[in-house]
Amino acid sequence: MAFGFRLATAMEQFGPLCVGIDPHPGLLEAWNLPDDADSLQLFGDAVLDASAGLAACVKPNAAFFERHGSRGMGVLENLLGRSREMGMLTVLDAKRGDIGSTMQAYAESYLVPGAHFEADSVTLSPYLGVGSLRPAFDLAAEHGKGVFVLALTSNPEGHTVQHAMGPGGVSVAAAVTNAATELNAGAEPLGSIGLVIGATIGTAVADLGIDLAALNGPILTPGVGAQGAGPAELEQVFGNARRCVLVNQSRGVLQAGPSVERLREAIQAASDEASSFLQNQS
Repeated sequence: MAFGFRLATAMEQFGPLCVGIDPHPGLLEAWNLPDDADSLQLFGDAVLDASAGLAACVKPNAAFFERHGSRGMGVLENLLGRSREMGMLTVLDAKRGDIGSTMQAYAESYLVPGAHFEADSVTLSPYLGVGSLRPAFDLAAEHGKGVFVLALTSNPEGHTVQHAMGPGGVSVAAAVTNAATELNAGAEPLGSIGLVIGATIGTAVADLGIDLAALNGPILTPGVGAQGAGPAELEQVFGNARRCVLVNQSRGVLQAGPSVERLREAIQAASDEASSFLQNQS
């Protein structure tokens, strides 16, 4: 079954929230945990348990596991496996991007059943050319997986690349979106090629002539709620594509730990807020 179908079903059942699993050193300290691999396991298990039945998916950030070497990566492997056992969809936040056989190897690491770091989807960087991601697109289609391609991020430096104009006056971000739109054509109810677009980018989508309503794929967005974006900002950025928006929340909910009960309360509140923001008109 295609990732887009499974994600749309989860969003319909549980709402539009994606909970980040980011065992940042500051969060580990706030949870009274030492900064080591054993703590990553405790942290990840607590977030998974708290997210079950309340969030559409979880998003482990690979960097915070990689910094602990082989033991940290073992925890990530276990976390992804436990997520599968629980039926919880995963977005592995790895932001990989390369060419040729290297991109093929990245794709095989995350998007093939039985791989050590098998996830339901993975974040990718298209800045060696969106065509360089073809091995990941192909494997995702073959195995019912998904990808989220960086398109318009909210960091101050992002626009220097993403807004740059290429042949025919088409921006880099628009070219990425157009490629994803083509790959999602005909998918029901949602395609499996998603984008990462910040909720605080203002008028960038309109300024660059990007048609998100035609994307027909999921849009993973940070920046909602405490980070600044409310109903007006979501309508400005996403317009009629808001039904496809998957709201990422990480530290905003993770700071409620280590209590699983408190985490569940924070996740439920964040999910309710995201649903309200996406449904309301400004």
